[in-house]
Formats: sequence, structure tokens, C-alpha cells
Amino acid sequence: MEIPSLADRIDALLPQTQCTKCGHAGCRPYAEAIAAGRAEINQCPPGGAAGIAKIAAALGRAPLPLNPAHGVEQPLRVAVIDEALCIGCTLCIQACPVDAIVGAPKLMHTVLASACTGCDLCLPPCPMDCIAMVPVEPPRAWTAADAAAARARFEARGRRLARERVQREERLAAKAVAKLDELDARDDLSAAELERKKAVVRAAIERARARRAQAAATSRR
Repeated sequence: MEIPSLADRIDALLPQTQCTKCGHAGCRPYAEAIAAGRAEINQCPPGGAAGIAKIAAALGRAPLPLNPAHGVEQPLRVAVIDEALCIGCTLCIQACPVDAIVGAPKLMHTVLASACTGCDLCLPPCPMDCIAMVPVEPPRAWTAADAAAARARFEARGRRLARERVQREERLAAKAVAKLDELDARDDLSAAELERKKAVVRAAIERARARRAQAAATSRR
């Protein structure tokens, strides 16, 4: 049985909101930074004092007060979209780390309250300023079960994005192959010019193949 690393143990104590308020790209990068001594234990507003105390205990250290440079501790909140103002730009959907917003281009969007982590990341990109963060009613604490569900949604989103990258690269590769066939059919190019153009297309195909392989490896994680 594999023994969890220090970063694994710290990550298990974080709320998995993926809000980036800690100054890192998500909960896992923050856990790794703490484990490596590159970040302090008091940079997670969603975790608050209780979360800091858990990390401190895991490290055998004294707790610290939450660093106000990273935000303040506050009651659990969820995003709510004013659907009358929503223009369907999809920017909030792209920003949500847990796929808690549903909708389609030029159509009204809505937030799945049960999936929202309260990360606030959907607020800055909204051009209509039609998203508000409201307290959960009735008030309740963020639980370990909430964190586990958020982690699962975050990881599922990562796999979905990886699959979409693979599909996009496959479409581009198919267009490049078709371009090669098109070049072969032309008779208005010199042999040197034809070979130059084909070399450019082949190089693009190789780059696309490498990106597809990388994206496919990511989607299998």
C-alpha cells in the first residue's frame, strides 16, 4: 500500500474549492508548496481557522491566524446568476473549476447550487456583472463530504477538458492531412515550393500528434 506523501496529507485537509485565493493554481499546488516550505499554512480563507489548525497539527506546528492578504473567513456562499441579465457568453462556465454552471452560448446560464464551491472565480470574467455570491440558507459549514465531492468534480472537469483537447487536435490533424492531399493535386507549384509547403504541413502534423499524445496521457490520469 502506497504511503501518502506530505503533500497528499495536506491536500486531504484542504477544502478543495480551487479558489486560488491562497496564491496558487488550486488546492493541490498549495499543498505541495506548503510541503516544500514555499508557502505558509495560513493562506486558505475557505478553510479558515479550523483548516489552519488541522494543517498545523499535521505538521506539528502552532496554528497561525489567517493571513488577511489572502482574504477573510466568511460563511459558506454560492453563486447566483441574474438570469434576466445573462447574455450567455459562457465566460463563467469556462472559469468554474467544478463545472457547477450550466448553459450554452447565447443562452441563459444557471448555477447548480449543490455543486458550487463558493470560489468566486466566476465573478471577474462576467461582462454583465450579473453574478452575486449569496450565503447558503440555512447557514452550514463546509464539510469533508463537500470537499470530496468538489475534488471529484474538479478532477472530472480536468479529464473532460483533456478529452476535448484530444478531439480538437484530431480535427486539426485531419485538416492537415487533407491539406497534404490538396497540395499533391496541385500542378501550379514548382517541385521545390511544393516540397517546402508539404514540409510545413508535416511539421504541423507532428506537433499536433505530440499534443494529442500529451492530452491523451492527461485524460487517463
